Amino acid sequence: MDLVFATHNTNKLKEVGLLLPKNIRLISLEDLGCSEEIPETATTLEANAQLKADYITKHYGISCFADDTGLIIDALNGAPGVFSARYAGEEKDSEKNIEKVLFDLMNITSRTARFKTVIALNINSKRILFDGVVEGKITTEKRGAAGFGYDPIFVPTTYDQTFAELPLQIKNEISHRGKALQKLIKYLSKI
Repeated sequence: MDLVFATHNTNKLKEVGLLLPKNIRLISLEDLGCSEEIPETATTLEANAQLKADYITKHYGISCFADDTGLIIDALNGAPGVFSARYAGEEKDSEKNIEKVLFDLMNITSRTARFKTVIALNINSKRILFDGVVEGKITTEKRGAAGFGYDPIFVPTTYDQTFAELPLQIKNEISHRGKALQKLIKYLSKI
């Protein structure tokens, strides 16, 4: 089965590609010849994921899935949330986003947070949502060189390392994206 992952994020493509079973051939937006930025104008993760999947279905007429992920920090009233990629500005600069989170949490001791991923699948004229959540906390400084986005400042519950310090295999097993993807894979195995 061919399935488009509606993302320009090469890190996400790599993570997802490692988790999909061999009978699913992952097609990137680059493979499709899609270089335009897909709009993410909704106010929820669910709606943004669906917007991206619908864009590919409408313009390319192919089965696809898209995701949207947010870092939800309790002490910041759920921020950055749906605005995680643009928390420090429209340029989607991960380093600036991390710096802003650490600055906003300066002198705050309660640093509980969670990552949430929502995957929207468009296949066989159906639109289905899958989600995954991982609980954790925000560090006081960046740690680790692996991963991407907020990974260097997020420590999942029951671990001492950030996502950027954990081996990719472990991260994929416990992460928000990994959990949502397992639900997607289970669904796809039944069709």
